[in-house]
Amino acid sequence: MVFFLRAQQHAALSFVCSNGFMEQGRTNPRAVLGAIVAASAAAISFLLWLLYIHQASVQFAGHWTFLPALNAFLNGLSAIALCVGLYFIKHGYRQAHRTSMLLAFGFSSLFLVSYIVNHALHGDTRFPARERFVLSIFPFWLATSFFQLSHCLSY
Repeated sequence: MVFFLRAQQHAALSFVCSNGFMEQGRTNPRAVLGAIVAASAAAISFLLWLLYIHQASVQFAGHWTFLPALNAFLNGLSAIALCVGLYFIKHGYRQAHRTSMLLAFGFSSLFLVSYIVNHALHGDTRFPARERFVLSIFPFWLATSFFQLSHCLSY
């Protein structure tokens, strides 16, 4: 049985599934890059709105306190998957590399959901003035991390 996953006439991603195995077909790099840039811009815009404009409800102040630890755990799993994927690609294990990259993408996606829920429920954490410099570069760091992960998945 053969399935084709296509977005419009020029496929950004196409996979041929046959007997349970996935093989990457021809891809249009411009379409993939355009999709990555559009998704990244939307995610960054939403996060900036969430961090700087949205006001959290007071009723959730003491609930869901495990979310920051979950965020750290998911980030750690994503970093491990990226490192393992790097090892696999350097040693020529393409399928294992692809699996590692998909795992990293999954962990990062779960992190993003958890991060958004945490900030939507609890709002910002106020830090002393000496730590505000770190907070001013955090959105840039988050955006570049997202672009790096997206770049890794485009291979």
